[in-house]
Amino acid sequence: MKTPHLIILAVFAALLWLASASLYTVDETQQALVVRLGKPIGDAGPPGLKVKMPLIDTLIFYDARLLPLFPPVDQIILGDQKRIEVDTYTCYRIVDSLKFYQTVRTLEQARAQLTQLVSSSVRRELGRVPMRAMLSEDRTRIVDNIQTEVAEKAKPMGIDVIEVRIHRADLPFETSQAIYDRMKSERDREAKELRAQGFEWAQQIQAKADRERTVLLSEAQRNSKITRAEGDSEAALIFAEAFGKDPQFYKFYRSLQTYRQALADSGPTLVLSPNAAFLRDLTNGPGMTGNGKP
Repeated sequence: MKTPHLIILAVFAALLWLASASLYTVDETQQALVVRLGKPIGDAGPPGLKVKMPLIDTLIFYDARLLPLFPPVDQIILGDQKRIEVDTYTCYRIVDSLKFYQTVRTLEQARAQLTQLVSSSVRRELGRVPMRAMLSEDRTRIVDNIQTEVAEKAKPMGIDVIEVRIHRADLPFETSQAIYDRMKSERDREAKELRAQGFEWAQQIQAKADRERTVLLSEAQRNSKITRAEGDSEAALIFAEAFGKDPQFYKFYRSLQTYRQALADSGPTLVLSPNAAFLRDLTNGPGMTGNGKP
């Protein structure tokens, strides 16, 4: 009684194993390559449930999504012998799993091949253009040429290159430092020239100001002397007119001024002869006029 049950269980297990070994699914993000007895026979087709021959067929799955590639930074010599560091990125997709398996087999090998293709195309294209082309509208044309060349060379590998772009293109650090040092020395030289020119202008302005000051002072002194002489002349005329009106009073007034100046500058004791003419007006007073009035 137990033998039929064992046979049934063995058959059921064999059927389960046969189903699990024959059925497989392909996800929307994948593509499967069927390899029969070590020989690839083709793509498994669109995503879904698939059937294969157990123990004979094996499957190799590849990513069907868009894949990025970031090659290492390359130093490129441009057409004008300028050296720059170029950082690129590439987007690609595996479109033919059979060709991909026959040419590169693994994704790592494909990345290495694409890196070499991108590097060669970048060196070839940039080696024919000057530095100014990388800073103008020609850059778009150059990048498009690189992408077209890489895409054509990647087709035999079953790879569709969607985009190749230059992420960054800079001068090497040594070159940038040399340019910075040269710019700094140039600015220092210009600053010294401007300071020297400013000092020269300051000297010229100061000399001009000193010259104008000297001229103004000379003119002011000349004008002051002229004005003083005119005042002295006018004062002399006034004194002459006053002397002509009353000579006796003018003489007495001048004697008083003489006494004031002489006695103010002398010591506490002044020794003079009683008959000195200097004391005549002081002792006798003002003289008498012809009409008998003092």
